[in-house]
Amino acid sequence: MTDSNAVAEVSVADQISTAQDGQPGRPRLKREIGLWLATALVIGNMIGSGIFLLPSSLAAAAGPVSILAWIFTGAGALMLAFVFARLGGAFPRTGGPYAYARRAFGDFVGFQTAWGYWIAAWAGNAAIAVAFVGYLAVFWPQLGTNNLLSALVGIALIWLLTAVNILGVREGAWLQGVTTVLKFVPLAAIAIVGLFFIHGSNYTPFAPKGTWSAISAAAPLTLWAFIGLESATVVAEEVKDPKRNIPRATMYGTLLTTIVYIVGTVAIMGIVPRGELATSSSPFALAAGTAFGGSWDKVIALVALVATFGCLNGWTMLTGRVPLAAAEDGIFPKWFAHVEGKRRTPVFGLVVSSILVSGLMLMNYTKGLVDAFTFVLLLATLTTLVPYAYSAAAQAYLYITEPEMFERKRFLRDTVIAFLAFAYSVWAITGSGMDIIAKGFVLLLAGIPVYVFVRWQGSREGLPVAAEGTNGGAPTGAEAPQPARVH
Repeated sequence: MTDSNAVAEVSVADQISTAQDGQPGRPRLKREIGLWLATALVIGNMIGSGIFLLPSSLAAAAGPVSILAWIFTGAGALMLAFVFARLGGAFPRTGGPYAYARRAFGDFVGFQTAWGYWIAAWAGNAAIAVAFVGYLAVFWPQLGTNNLLSALVGIALIWLLTAVNILGVREGAWLQGVTTVLKFVPLAAIAIVGLFFIHGSNYTPFAPKGTWSAISAAAPLTLWAFIGLESATVVAEEVKDPKRNIPRATMYGTLLTTIVYIVGTVAIMGIVPRGELATSSSPFALAAGTAFGGSWDKVIALVALVATFGCLNGWTMLTGRVPLAAAEDGIFPKWFAHVEGKRRTPVFGLVVSSILVSGLMLMNYTKGLVDAFTFVLLLATLTTLVPYAYSAAAQAYLYITEPEMFERKRFLRDTVIAFLAFAYSVWAITGSGMDIIAKGFVLLLAGIPVYVFVRWQGSREGLPVAAEGTNGGAPTGAEAPQPARVH
């Protein structure tokens, strides 16, 4: 890294900037997250409700050959994690995928990335909250029959975690760390101990529905479990020593989660016969009961509650960060750039996101709209993959345009991995189906009026507009982001 670039990075990531007119720049977010908490954020945002049902879904869709799908998807996830590790270390700026896409390809692609990722974050939170209420029904049976009560409990959970994250990133991060330990350890224990109770006959036939076709069918299911691997990059300006800790947290978190997923699936499929596993609504509980005896439904339900609670907390944290970064650059409504009080938290973004999540929760519990809710979630998953693809392409592009930010001797290795990660993202997008892709494209286009309005508003207020193609629209020099409002 050259001296000038080093100074630029410090001014963007570590100090309170000063605008060219002499006025103070935007106040920085507080660096409260160390390596352990950043790794917990990555693991916690990946391990949610999905893994507790996936072994059953995979048994029905593909059989034991789905273990290979885990390996295939895990390899793709690790390539994406490597991309985010390299980009997070080189450009430690809040916003993660958004920041990289904008730096490489300019404001409009940056806006598309921020728009899609933000929608995916808050829409996904509604699904996680619904799953939490479903597991809570094991202990509170009325939640399974009273739709209004279920909706109110889910919404109360959403606003509880919104309040925690408004208090400050330290509180949200520590809560994430505790819940990550409470869910990761039991899952890892069942996975490892379960290996001693497997029966080889349960793996036959290994590929009852074919090999490659079954892997292709199972891979999109397993991909759900890896969404969130980029989490440490999204809160980059709140991570201590980001150039060192973001890459480590991203790779450590993704690798540990991949191992638990694969070992857990091997154990469960080896313990429970495929026919029984495919119809189970609680595969981990079924496997634990088969191996150890007794009733495990409440134990696993408790672990699942912790998992979904921690996952929802982590994603709530992210809902305020991507729009914050985009608003600071003048390509998202300016209200999202507000940071409040001594804790410097993006309260407006957190509150607006949680209002939208609450609306989706109510929609989910309204008769006739359940299908629409499910469809929104599928579109949200697609809009997460688009930022992944942009980020992979951005690494290859920035390696060429800003080589001083990377290790030049790693150019061949890193660009090959970036292209493979891009290809994997595109393959995963095509696996969503043409109908979802078409409607996902329409969803991305729906953000264009917002972009036009923000640009028009900025021009009326005389705010500078970053030139496309100059440093990819990165905020340097005269293009520095506008000050955030502090209250």
